[in-house]
Amino acid sequence: MNNKKLSLKEKLGFGICDLGGNALFTIMAFWLMNYLTDTVGLAAGLAGTALMIGKVWDAITDPLMGYISDRTRTRWGRRRPYIFSGGILVFAAMAWMFTNPRLTDQNLLFYWAVGVYCFLNLGYTILNIPYSALTPELTSDYNERTILNGYRMSFAVIGTLIGAGAVLPLISLFPDRNIGFSIVGILFGLVILIVSWITFFTVKEPPLDAAVQPKMGILRSYGAAFKNMPFLLILFPWVLNMIATTIVSGMLIYYFKYIYHAPESTTLALLIMLLTAMVFIPIWVFLSKSLNKKNCYAMGMIILALTCMIVFFSHGLGVNFGLSLMFLAGIGLATTYVFPWAIIPDTIEYGYIKTGERHEGVYYGLWTLISKTGQALAALLMGLILDFYNYLPNEPIQAPDTLFGIRLLFGPIPAFIFIIAAIIVLFYPIDAKGYQELTRQIST
Repeated sequence: MNNKKLSLKEKLGFGICDLGGNALFTIMAFWLMNYLTDTVGLAAGLAGTALMIGKVWDAITDPLMGYISDRTRTRWGRRRPYIFSGGILVFAAMAWMFTNPRLTDQNLLFYWAVGVYCFLNLGYTILNIPYSALTPELTSDYNERTILNGYRMSFAVIGTLIGAGAVLPLISLFPDRNIGFSIVGILFGLVILIVSWITFFTVKEPPLDAAVQPKMGILRSYGAAFKNMPFLLILFPWVLNMIATTIVSGMLIYYFKYIYHAPESTTLALLIMLLTAMVFIPIWVFLSKSLNKKNCYAMGMIILALTCMIVFFSHGLGVNFGLSLMFLAGIGLATTYVFPWAIIPDTIEYGYIKTGERHEGVYYGLWTLISKTGQALAALLMGLILDFYNYLPNEPIQAPDTLFGIRLLFGPIPAFIFIIAAIIVLFYPIDAKGYQELTRQIST
């Protein structure tokens, strides 16, 4: 057991990598669907399908990357070489993704979108899964892990703020929207490269005990993870969380553009929500010491569900009321940044007791796969529903049925998903007392 307290340098050096990861995540969630439909010119249904295929590709690469990193042995450690090289691949993929191919044939556009999105996901997989797998390795202290993830997710919120707040202003600097998006791809790719290298040079991996080095084959490793009930009881709510959050994120620009008729307020809405989340991350971390991690997480998702329903029923009250609701959304959103990532290391310790081997990469490979699967399902759902309600890209006035479809995607649909996720997470069994028992068993 590695119960050491981490230095400020280690916490900052570890956390900063997620600034780049969440900047990427935010651009993908908030802007990619709109970029493909309204700038590249790809039909909404084809765009949603292309994004789903990219996530299916992740179904192959994510688990494989976790398995490979668990078995990697270099003088730099198991995880750090991939953090270094993954940043380079993501930089190249971002530049390629946001350079409009200027094709008119829908089939060619579709093939281009599938190819570049698969390449981007591959680069992010190589970077992110080994990075995430560092969390339980750096410390096994129950509260220190929550604090470490608090640092990580504070940087994540900063990355989200940058991704949400800088895209439109950057694009507006150029008369051609295509050039603007190209600059966005290059700049954000460079940010991801820099922060991943900072983590590589500032965080050192603790030595791995030879007695717990993984010996299972890939099928047995993942089979053991799927038999880990505490892991499943946080994994299933997480995928529902990702579906709902991705829908809300992707539809935000549509909602402010077509329901509130104030597209210029989209960035302000994001900033309000994310700044509120940043303020409430340390508050939720503090509250979790008495309320328990899972209870705080469930409360946050209920707050998000409530916000979605208020937005749905109050659409006629105007943009200022909509902006005020972003404060409430930010309070709930803060919990989804911290607690899933603070809980998963505890489930890995449970798995170690059951198998006698450490498979951090396997667990985070599955975790990342499920995250991306949730995003893919959300993208497909958004595309299909927008098509069903006859959404017309770049038309300033949409039909009443289309507006209702946009409201559904921002209101009842994600609200229902958030509520189901909150109910499931309440069945998660490991609290602070239970974790102390786990560590006692590991020590003996």
